[in-house]
Amino acid sequence: MFSVALVGGLHSDARRAAVDRLLADVHGSVALHHDLATAPETGTVARTVRDATGVLSAGETPLVNDCACCALREDLVPELERLRDSGLTRLAVVELWDSVEPKVMAEVVAAAGFRIGAVVTAVDPALLLPYLGNGDDLADVGLAAAATDRRTVADTWARQLEYAPVLAVAESPEADSEDRALLDQLHPTARRIPVEGGGLAAAVFAGFDVEAAAAAQHPACALLPQEADEHGVATYVWRHHRPFHPERLYAALEGLTCAAARSRGRFYLADRPDTLLAWEAAGGALSVESAGPWLASLPDAAWELVPPVRRAAAALDWHPEHGDRCQHLVFTSPGLDRDGLAELLGSCLLTDAEYAAGRESWRGIASAFDTFLEV
Repeated sequence: MFSVALVGGLHSDARRAAVDRLLADVHGSVALHHDLATAPETGTVARTVRDATGVLSAGETPLVNDCACCALREDLVPELERLRDSGLTRLAVVELWDSVEPKVMAEVVAAAGFRIGAVVTAVDPALLLPYLGNGDDLADVGLAAAATDRRTVADTWARQLEYAPVLAVAESPEADSEDRALLDQLHPTARRIPVEGGGLAAAVFAGFDVEAAAAAQHPACALLPQEADEHGVATYVWRHHRPFHPERLYAALEGLTCAAARSRGRFYLADRPDTLLAWEAAGGALSVESAGPWLASLPDAAWELVPPVRRAAAALDWHPEHGDRCQHLVFTSPGLDRDGLAELLGSCLLTDAEYAAGRESWRGIASAFDTFLEV
């Protein structure tokens, strides 16, 4: 059966080593790679198809709407169809270009009807923290996938790492126990396979569920890391049901964002209690976005339209008064100050008097997050 494996990640040397390992170990495997590096200058994306013996073919595809990533999407499916129809390829390894996120491409491949055997992110543990702390825009380091690409190195790397259920971990003499503890805590549910260990060949045929992967990343039901403390790296999980005071939380954002190498979660504000807000921070930058309504704010009839995994996640967080509304933020970093975080977060909640005033009073509190939410 023809299968597709996606191998991505900003750690290009580790990514190439993982792809080479698969080509060497899996009979009938071919690697397909689109190089977006020169697209802004040439107006084309370079495509290479190779196997363990070397390059089989090379070509170019034009930019689509001045977007290299769009050109990749347009060209990838026909190339996969060609490889499948040849009858000679058992495994097509799609080596994603540096800043291309696996979620986007996995959904493109699945929508075209191909079986995805695995999504893999390649990691050099020694580079994990430097990339997670890099707040540079992709455009500034030559890694933007389109003229409108406003992502940073840190947030792109974090999503690449956390989406993939399989991590191909390269040998890295420079990596220490702190680096490996950070990797374990950032994505504790991932299967970590040494690139040189030979285990990748079996992992890339296991099967990958695009819908389940998307649900696992949705702010309402994301499988966030648990409490941990090892080799100087800690993960702190902070939960509460009382709403945040928007102005006090806004004033504390810089301290909270810089307190950890990575923080994620969901939260809500007193002035907009029906809106589930997603928190994503890395590299000293914070993204806050609306992720739709809390289930508690919906009429009963609307629950039938909600995926079962979302209803199950809400049930786990259910509170007699607030329903699934909650503060659930997770901070992971070397040298994490748990006590300082707990004090700062607690100071951002409504006081007893503010809380007792009731929901109608909360709605009258001045909003401080309109810029984030583009209201």
